[in-house]
Amino acid sequence: MPIFSSMVRGKIYVGAIKPFFDILLAVFLTLLLVPLVLFLFLIVFIDLRRSPLFTQIRVGKDEKLFTLYKLRSMGMDGDEKTVSTIGKLLRATSLDEVPQIINVLKGDMSFIGPRPLLPEYLPYYNKDEVKRHYVKPGITGWAQVQGRNDIDWGLRMLKDVFYVDNISIGLDLKILLLTFRELLKGDKTPYKSDPTIKFSDYASKR
Repeated sequence: MPIFSSMVRGKIYVGAIKPFFDILLAVFLTLLLVPLVLFLFLIVFIDLRRSPLFTQIRVGKDEKLFTLYKLRSMGMDGDEKTVSTIGKLLRATSLDEVPQIINVLKGDMSFIGPRPLLPEYLPYYNKDEVKRHYVKPGITGWAQVQGRNDIDWGLRMLKDVFYVDNISIGLDLKILLLTFRELLKGDKTPYKSDPTIKFSDYASKR
């Protein structure tokens, strides 16, 4: 019964092993990165003269809403034209995502999974795309290491569904290694894709 055994291993990994290592890694990184986070908070506050912490409602596992944390990079919420120089650097290096370790500690997110998106997109998913909510969203994921800002919504969704259908410790380790590679490379074209194209706009035209 190889298929049954594989399913059992998958459920054990997703239900117990993966959450355990998420919390373990989150605690370790929290202790390790406290000085860096405090420094970044100070830099962002000096740059924007606003609270360094940006919060937004996103959709998690089983379509449960939660508050996502990021370092603020825009002078005005939601206006890409007001992204500061510091904000562009934070995005290019993914340092703006560091506060999401709090989301991992709270159990809202995992380190690896589909990126959490806005609640307004919920009516637009097709029967396959809704699978992205079968698992916890992640700080990094299969779509992020396969193109980041260079892939369109359709391909991004296909990669999210692939991850959910094939989730395993092997795939997570591969994504983790590829994430380190992407971080070392940096995102040299953080605005190559049109930031005004929302998933709802894309989905309504297909």
